[in-house]
Amino acid sequence: MTDVLITITGIIALIAAWVILYDSNRFVVRTYTVTDDRIKKSVRAVFLTDLHNKCYGKDNERLLEAIRGQHPDFILTAGDILTARPKETVEPALRFLRQLAEEYPVYYANGNHEHRMKLHPEIYGDMAERYETALKEMGIDRLINRKALLPEYGIAVYGSEIDERYYKRLKTTEMPSDYLCSVLGQASDSMYTILLAHNPDYFPQYAAWGADLTLSGHVHGGVVRVPFWGKGLIAPSWHPFPRYDGGIFRENASVMVLSRGLGMHTVHVRLFNPAELWVIEFKRE
Repeated sequence: MTDVLITITGIIALIAAWVILYDSNRFVVRTYTVTDDRIKKSVRAVFLTDLHNKCYGKDNERLLEAIRGQHPDFILTAGDILTARPKETVEPALRFLRQLAEEYPVYYANGNHEHRMKLHPEIYGDMAERYETALKEMGIDRLINRKALLPEYGIAVYGSEIDERYYKRLKTTEMPSDYLCSVLGQASDSMYTILLAHNPDYFPQYAAWGADLTLSGHVHGGVVRVPFWGKGLIAPSWHPFPRYDGGIFRENASVMVLSRGLGMHTVHVRLFNPAELWVIEFKRE
């Protein structure tokens, strides 16, 4: 009996190891369609987040080919394209972004990793400055608590950078009702409003602010998806089974597309949880 249990355990471990290796090195393409009478003409965006310096093939050629295959009009990113770690290289992220910027308009909001580098130069040195300078030279539109208006499409894109206190572990800091207005201003009423907001925990506040569509990441799908149940196991805040783990969420008329991200950091594992590249279609109602 003991030999049987050891054999079964070994087989399960081998299967899990294979799935981890497989899921940690692939991504899937998912699509969401928006229809709204404020949208003036059909347009397609690719949304990516949480790459964390991950490379799919040499110089991310597999990822770039997948993006090109979707024929997007522009790129939206909710941050964490690199990993903030002392002495970590920023080159994989920059090579990827440079290629993207040569082919498409890129609207880039910061995640907590980009924000952390700026806040703590005593830890990260000049990493933030070098990264920001490179993105500026590429012509990437940096949406750091500001907006980009796309009047030809009837779309306004906002990028939020919330305070570091909203990324605390083991607790969710309450966000005052007027906070987003204080950093972003009032949401547009006349244009379809997209909010690039890295942390999904505050989706109710994003919806109340006026976001028609929130694009988020940060949670990495919960690292491990529980089979059959489909819930993510743990959030970066160390909360188990987070409410917002990946997929489509709704708050009254507002929608959030929460990507499981494209890369990993700290825990370099994905199990039943492949990375995601999202395609967002915008169409006139």
